[in-house]
Amino acid sequence: MTRFFGSNIKTELEIKLIKESSLLVGKTLAEVAKHLKVGVTTKFLDNIAEKYILDNGGKPSFKGYSGYPATLCVSVNDKVVHGIPNEYVIKNGDIVSVDCGVVKNGYHGDYAYTFAVGDVDKEYLRLLKITKESLYKGIEMAVDGNTIGDIGFTIQTYVETHGFSVVRELVGHGIGRSLHEKPEVPNYGQANKGVKLKEGMVICIEPMINYGKKYILFENDGWTVRTADGKPSAHFEHQIVVRKQKAEILSTYEYIEQIINEK
Repeated sequence: MTRFFGSNIKTELEIKLIKESSLLVGKTLAEVAKHLKVGVTTKFLDNIAEKYILDNGGKPSFKGYSGYPATLCVSVNDKVVHGIPNEYVIKNGDIVSVDCGVVKNGYHGDYAYTFAVGDVDKEYLRLLKITKESLYKGIEMAVDGNTIGDIGFTIQTYVETHGFSVVRELVGHGIGRSLHEKPEVPNYGQANKGVKLKEGMVICIEPMINYGKKYILFENDGWTVRTADGKPSAHFEHQIVVRKQKAEILSTYEYIEQIINEK
């Protein structure tokens, strides 16, 4: 789904507008979380999200993007990303990555969360935990003067230390007026290498981490990416602004996790 555009230093006004779009993503994902349970289809979740976005003054970023047919990407178990919502029925023990994009006031919000449904294998829950933790480790490196390589190196090191693997072909990205802007943000790399981070850059950091090997396959639908070995994958994503001392996280899991905790 990735095409990259232009420079990515944002004004404070632009950052404010991006944060508004990001907030709508968070609330949409929370609405999805309310309905995400055994027995519902991924298409049903997509319909819920699209209606919520439109009812709240936004438009889906993904729908129509390079021909993508849906509002959400819903990727279950061995699907890494870009799973097209369909008639698949959510089952007990599934892990379900939901990626959502919103455009509002001309700026995009885009982030993802991986949900555990019912009685999930403890090892797969560990995959979710480590993937999410690696995201925050990467965010810690997103400060002025560091490099893109510092983010990727930190994520990769943390994940591989825990026995999991990092997908290479799919990366994070800048975001703003376009859904995907420069720079690319890999989840692997070398410290002190790559694009220098500057205050005001807005990027999406999104570890895509496999339980087994790092290798992936692209399905015939032209979108869905799955693990080559059929083992599960997890995906967490935040939007952040590079700052001098500490990255500012524009996105939030607060609404999502409030719903999860109430279930």
